[in-house]
Amino acid sequence: MPSSKPTPSSTPAPGGSAPASSKPTPPEAPEVIWLRPERTGRGPRPAHSRDSIAAAAIGIADAEGLDAVSMRRVAAALGAGTMSLYNYVPKKEHLLDLMLDAATAEYRFPSAPSGDVRADLADLAHQQLGIFRRHPWLPALVLARPGIGPNALRYTDHFLAVTAPTGLGGGDRMEAMALINGFIAQFAQFERTAAAGAKWQSELVGYLGRAAASGEFPHLAQAFAAAGPPADPDRAFDRTLDRVISAILMPTGDN
Repeated sequence: MPSSKPTPSSTPAPGGSAPASSKPTPPEAPEVIWLRPERTGRGPRPAHSRDSIAAAAIGIADAEGLDAVSMRRVAAALGAGTMSLYNYVPKKEHLLDLMLDAATAEYRFPSAPSGDVRADLADLAHQQLGIFRRHPWLPALVLARPGIGPNALRYTDHFLAVTAPTGLGGGDRMEAMALINGFIAQFAQFERTAAAGAKWQSELVGYLGRAAASGEFPHLAQAFAAAGPPADPDRAFDRTLDRVISAILMPTGDN
């Protein structure tokens, strides 16, 4: 029950004016941009939207890389003042979250899972690899920031629906999603690195070949001898994806 006795903070100061501590403190703005309303409903219609801001930022990142994205560059692409952009996106981290969620909107989900868990997971994985290849800056962002925007939640909900027939618990299926997403992001990131550095790739192969031939790493040498020539990236992806899916579908002692 609230106390009826006056407290020092509620007692009027001499002269009848209330002390500064009695003034209401404005609520702290949420750090998660999805908790911030895009529009307050008051005043004129905004000149820009989160979608248009994210699209402008993605265009810059696709052309020049994520490091080229700044509030100033995005504002210039929109024909807006840099400071005015902060009315929509209070800080750079929020801009990254908008970009991540906008890219996630590129998935195309069926109205319902097919019931073939392995096939449905493979479809999601190939869609994700395609999105990563269209946006080479995206894998690093996926690994660094959680995707929790509206489109990311739709993906999560669909993934959980796809994996429902497995009998795994919700927590296990969320872990499975993180495992698959992490694998695909790492694959796409390495694929991009290899494609961008032909000299590095050639030197890496030579270095590992010499290490295998040194006799110091017999198991590595055996693996190299059995591996044969480098596999086509798409075939390598499918083969490894199949192993990852098999692993997440395998029951554990916790189930």
